[in-house]
Amino acid sequence: MTTSAIELASLLCSRLCHDMLSPVGALSNGLELLSDEKDPEMRQRCFELLDQSARISADKLKFFRLAFGAAGGFGDMVPVSEARALVDALIANNARIVVNWSLGSDILPKPAIKTLLNFALIGIEALPRGGTLDIAAELRPDQLTSGTSEIVVRAAGPRIAFDRDVGRALEGTLPEGDLSSRTAPAAMIQQLAQSLGGRLQYALGDDALVLGAVLPGV
Repeated sequence: MTTSAIELASLLCSRLCHDMLSPVGALSNGLELLSDEKDPEMRQRCFELLDQSARISADKLKFFRLAFGAAGGFGDMVPVSEARALVDALIANNARIVVNWSLGSDILPKPAIKTLLNFALIGIEALPRGGTLDIAAELRPDQLTSGTSEIVVRAAGPRIAFDRDVGRALEGTLPEGDLSSRTAPAAMIQQLAQSLGGRLQYALGDDALVLGAVLPGV
């Protein structure tokens, strides 16, 4: 690993810890409340909150395992239904976001799945006030490779929230010194796309963010 790769891995770990802190902290608080609570109705409420926090924690870990990690158990090709289930679970408790899927292929190469998941994460974060998240993906046949993956994610809603440094990380123009846990996922998939000879792009408007990727196969 190069120094930059080590730094990127550290920042991805920091991002994971940041996102897991809230549901894991809720588990800890719930257990503390449960140990002191004697009222049966309140104890039942504590159990419900514990169950919700445990489910959210598990869903996030499954998502980040494939989005950031090596995700053992999958080969070079991953069912798109797996990515769909992970994204749907990630926003299951956010009624303000509606996800629309348009999938032209049943499977995609693992780099494409990782890009799709990280695009979805960026799109979700761009919708703090809710909106729609449209996700499209397709594997186009190629006689010389395993096919070219095309991915588009569109986040539409009021007052889109998008860090320009995330955009620069997607373009590969963010200075290494400006890399942070917030921009690390975008930098990771940019390096992944570059290694495949692919490209990432984005377009930002007042009420929509569009993310696109073209990733050649190997």
